[in-house]
Amino acid sequence: MCGIVVTVGAGADETTFRRMIGAIVPRGETTELLRHGDVLAGTQRLHIVDRERAVQPWLSADGRYLLCYNGEVFNHRELHAELVRLGRPLRTESDTEVVLEAFLAWGETAVHRLRGEYAFAIVELPTRRTYLARDPLGVKPLYWSAEGGRLHVGSEVKALVPAGGRITEVGPGEHGWAAPGEPPKLAPYVDLLALGADESPITDVDQAAAAVRETLRDSIRVRLDTDLTVGVVLSGGLDSTLTLLHVQRWHPDCVAFTIGAPGSEDLDYARRVTADLGVPHEVIELDPRQVRLAEIREAVRIGELTEYGDIINAVVSVPLFRRIRDAGVKVVLTGDGSDELFGGYDMYHRVGPAAARRLFLHKIRNLCRTELQRVDRASMGQGVETRIPFLDLALVRLAMRLPVELKRRDGREKWIVRQAFADVLPDYVLRRPKNPLSYSSGLHERARLYKPLFPRLHRSFGYEAYEPVRRDFDTLLQRYDHDLDAAVAAGAARHDYTLLERARDLAGAARRNLAPPRRATVP
Repeated sequence: MCGIVVTVGAGADETTFRRMIGAIVPRGETTELLRHGDVLAGTQRLHIVDRERAVQPWLSADGRYLLCYNGEVFNHRELHAELVRLGRPLRTESDTEVVLEAFLAWGETAVHRLRGEYAFAIVELPTRRTYLARDPLGVKPLYWSAEGGRLHVGSEVKALVPAGGRITEVGPGEHGWAAPGEPPKLAPYVDLLALGADESPITDVDQAAAAVRETLRDSIRVRLDTDLTVGVVLSGGLDSTLTLLHVQRWHPDCVAFTIGAPGSEDLDYARRVTADLGVPHEVIELDPRQVRLAEIREAVRIGELTEYGDIINAVVSVPLFRRIRDAGVKVVLTGDGSDELFGGYDMYHRVGPAAARRLFLHKIRNLCRTELQRVDRASMGQGVETRIPFLDLALVRLAMRLPVELKRRDGREKWIVRQAFADVLPDYVLRRPKNPLSYSSGLHERARLYKPLFPRLHRSFGYEAYEPVRRDFDTLLQRYDHDLDAAVAAGAARHDYTLLERARDLAGAARRNLAPPRRATVP
């Protein structure tokens, strides 16, 4: 796991490049740099796999290709063995080397063999052609800009701001080449908007539950191939509890982390879950009055997020991952993505099946710039690697084969997940309703007081070179009666809230901050 920066082109400036790589220092433990003519490359490397030998930027044995890589390939051992059988001698046990050797063996089709969460750039040094690729769901970030005949590539927006120019995201499941001095020509190798379209639906409850159970378990298992302590972000809800149950079973050297205001329901549920399982538990109690302008500013700076709700959630996530770092934990699993796959939000159940399918796919396609971006920036901003088992491509494909009727039944969201694991989950977790992170932690309303400042803070860091802060898409969906096309059109026509909308929201936040907190209880 790393942060990467690459500049390719005549006149590449080392002073600017060092500002770029310096902007993402927290993503790693070691700064590693290489210059080859008009190519500048660097990583901030977090040492996870083959920690001593997986040095970057990584060069092919013949010195022709340079790789800067961020992420984890969970099937790298299998690919390593296959590459050796093909007669390609490998020098390490790292997934870094496997990524480049896979590319050299199979070319652009190599991405179809990688099972993981990754983003990387490969430069063919003699020609200065650059190949970019990002994992199917966009769990790991990748951006580019082109300025003055030079291509700049980076793991974060803040890394590209010093280079100037318009910043563009490499989309999830995209890859392609950039010729010298030209923007990359990218195309999807996984089309997220067509997932499940060519596969038959699974309508049988028992078959669906068995498939969910097997696929999720496998996804968690492959993400535990490490000799390091593994953390789990625990809210005491369905998804994080499921994750913790399996982590404890297969990797007993684990610890749970929970953040919330004193008396918040997340703390109560999480304490009961960890007590029942006998798992060490780190609790971060954050009084809402501790959320001040400095905390808001830091969440905006770290997160680079462009929707108000995601920024509010980042206010909660930053101190959480700071504690995880201070505890010496570098690898963490989370339950993110389950709501988007299995109908955890009310929007999916207010429209017909065809419209619901479009909403599912739209949310999945945009996770990379919302939920996943928040998790990446908040965690890597503290040097912590997150792994997201619910967003393994196999599980996402499976989820899109399940009809909406299996995702919500008897008034329960994510019904099929509850059904699949009913024999292992505590009853109080099975019966707990879904609640968004910042609400259940008890910190949402405090952060809402600062919403009018979000756009100005965002601009102060130069992030509008990528995108401005815009209205929450979920709010637009509600306003337009969950009509996806109407909501998209409205978001394009007016990016931000009106003054009247801001005033109403601020008044509501003020009222709620004056109200006494409600004490949650676990059934």
